Amino acid sequence: MATKTSEDAAVRHEDETTEGAGTAERAVDSTRDASAATAGGATAEETADGAEAAADGAHETAHGPRDEATGAKTPSGVGQGAGAVVSAVLGLVSLSGGWVGTVAGARQQLIGQLRTSSTAGVAQQIKAVYGDAWHATALWAGLFALAALITGVVVLARPAFGTPGRPQAPWIKSVAWAGVSLGVVGLILAVLKYSDALLALPSAS
Repeated sequence: MATKTSEDAAVRHEDETTEGAGTAERAVDSTRDASAATAGGATAEETADGAEAAADGAHETAHGPRDEATGAKTPSGVGQGAGAVVSAVLGLVSLSGGWVGTVAGARQQLIGQLRTSSTAGVAQQIKAVYGDAWHATALWAGLFALAALITGVVVLARPAFGTPGRPQAPWIKSVAWAGVSLGVVGLILAVLKYSDALLALPSAS
């Protein structure tokens, strides 16, 4: 009888041990399932974040960078760069005269020849044929120099009226300052030529 009781106790102990092992296995499986679900959710969230970042990068590439604080599109500086280049080119044209100044000088010379009679004095002929043409060339050079100066100043002053805290590209500043400098030099030369202080007409006496 004692032997049978011992055997029953041993069987119950084995059953309890088996049930405990099964419970532990189920707990481990539940933990693994929860971990897998969490990892899957994190992977999906990372994928969504990556897709959103890629979309933002494509938008910035197509429409220029965006301001992180406000989300508004910030200017790329293309217009300022173009203005700086235009200012420098106008400054060079003011120094060389350009084809407009050349044509204006030739036209004024032709007008002087037509309006001056052959009996006019030498000084009058020189002034009408060459002096007026020289002044016309100087006038157009001064206009180009003034345009270069104004354009360069506008480009340099543009950041003060744009997005706060967004610095201007160094090359834009350099080219704009070059345009301003050429404009000032061209304007001074134009005034000197127009006033006959530089390369004045020869004397007829």
